[in-house]
Amino acid sequence: MHVLIDIGHSFREGFFMFWETFWALVLGFGLSGAVQAFVSRAEMERLLGRSGPREIARASLLGAASSSCSYAASAMAKTLFQRGADFVSSLVFMFASTNLVIELGIVLWVLIGWQFALAEFVGGAIMIVLLTLAARLVLRPADVEEARKRLGKADVRSAPGQRTGPASLAGWADAASYTLADAKMLRKEMTAGYLVAGFLAVLVPVHVWRDVFISGHGFWTSLENVVVGPFIAIISFVCSVGNVPLGAALWHGGISFGGVVSFVFADLITLPLLLVYRRYYGGRLTLKLLALFWTVMSAAGLATQYLFRALSIVPTKHPAVVAPTSFQWNYTTYLNIVFLAVLAALWWLARNQRRLGGGSGYAIDPVCGMQVETANAAATLERDGVTYWFCSDHCKHHFAAAS
Repeated sequence: MHVLIDIGHSFREGFFMFWETFWALVLGFGLSGAVQAFVSRAEMERLLGRSGPREIARASLLGAASSSCSYAASAMAKTLFQRGADFVSSLVFMFASTNLVIELGIVLWVLIGWQFALAEFVGGAIMIVLLTLAARLVLRPADVEEARKRLGKADVRSAPGQRTGPASLAGWADAASYTLADAKMLRKEMTAGYLVAGFLAVLVPVHVWRDVFISGHGFWTSLENVVVGPFIAIISFVCSVGNVPLGAALWHGGISFGGVVSFVFADLITLPLLLVYRRYYGGRLTLKLLALFWTVMSAAGLATQYLFRALSIVPTKHPAVVAPTSFQWNYTTYLNIVFLAVLAALWWLARNQRRLGGGSGYAIDPVCGMQVETANAAATLERDGVTYWFCSDHCKHHFAAAS
């Protein structure tokens, strides 16, 4: 009976982690859909086509404005890269959209303290600088070109396809279809992430986290904590705002200030997201991204801790924080109600895409569910008089093998 109660509580935890980030998911996937429907490759190349200081700053500002959660940010970064943006600039956008956002800072402030909210922005900026510098050393042009080919957007002379503007209802129907298609493509990874996070939150006692982190060894304690913090994020499957309650539990359990910061930053390397990167970019580049992200997240956490220590603003109190497990009339609930209505509107637009004049020149990948432009599809296959369009050769091969 006790086991059944724990299972029930685990599902409840997972659901309310999803509830905390629902509105951000809808917003993030919606922005991704709008980019795919309205922004041409040439425009993206103009905005983020390089990885110079101007493009990095622009990517950071655009990412911070997107207020996306980690799953939606990964889809958006992929979209930017597909549309011709520089790969490093796309990664910077993804980092900014999960670490330089207002809602995350608010939740950190409420649950743990203003110092952690400030550390999110200060450390996030440090992390973006480190990412930009380190990526130039780790990522080879051949790796980026292979990833671009895998996504089916390597040919700069590809046909533009038929595209409607944002003033057209047909254009918004196309954007809505992109939004729901991207969400469908990542549904398994997202479901796994929230469920496992719920089970870990219920079944793993706080004292277990305390045993993982060393203490009392000065710099080596700080270094171990910021390295282990991202590892906990990987195995805990917790994303975006949902990782703040677990971060609070880690802080209460004994992890250092920098360790909590690096853990919060590491929502972009949870196991489900690593599977997403593997689907997008291939296994070899995913391993490089994991090593690169882990390093810069740990370094940013360590730098933030020592900076805040020099300023004498590292917090000393360790409040006990319980993740919300019930519906409350707060800003999250109000935002979720609004975005439930937005999701309903998106669903209606997507369902009536053809009737509203949209869908011209588009098809749905039968494997991953992504909406692709038929003029620029990475691969096609004709079978029994029916033509199928695919987002990549990977999906085409998977479809051929399963048929």
